[in-house]
Amino acid sequence: MSPHPDDLTGMKDDMTAFIEGLGMRRFFGYVECEEIPSVLWDSAQNPDGWKDFVELAKSTGAPFLTMHSWALDREELDRLSQQLADGDYRSEEDLEESRWLKTYVGKTGFVQLGWAYQGCVFVYEAGTEWYEHYQHLRELADDGGGFMIDEPDQDEER
Repeated sequence: MSPHPDDLTGMKDDMTAFIEGLGMRRFFGYVECEEIPSVLWDSAQNPDGWKDFVELAKSTGAPFLTMHSWALDREELDRLSQQLADGDYRSEEDLEESRWLKTYVGKTGFVQLGWAYQGCVFVYEAGTEWYEHYQHLRELADDGGGFMIDEPDQDEER
């Protein structure tokens, strides 16, 4: 279970105040951890672990942190639900889950902070459980709503 509440808007606001209170700036951007050398912060299930992360960034002389947040948008959820409904391998469970997500429209489900140090980006991420469900459905919809079917290799056909 996630140690975070269902809406991370309060956490995001607290982060902003804390970062600015330390005299640091925010750069609004998302760190693609798969694309660059990065280290994910492990806050050991401590919902306030981000404060230690920000203080560490400050102590290394980082002048700013990257900051990204994501809130569920009704139109985006409607598009996702339609993609799932139109998918070749649609599942009633997936459609029901997308309907369940309507409860979270307008709520912040994910926040990320980052700072660069000696060629590596250190990243703190917090997400809600419903955000993980949303990401799962997003992957299903992007894959055509179902399973990927492997086509035989040309070598296998011979």
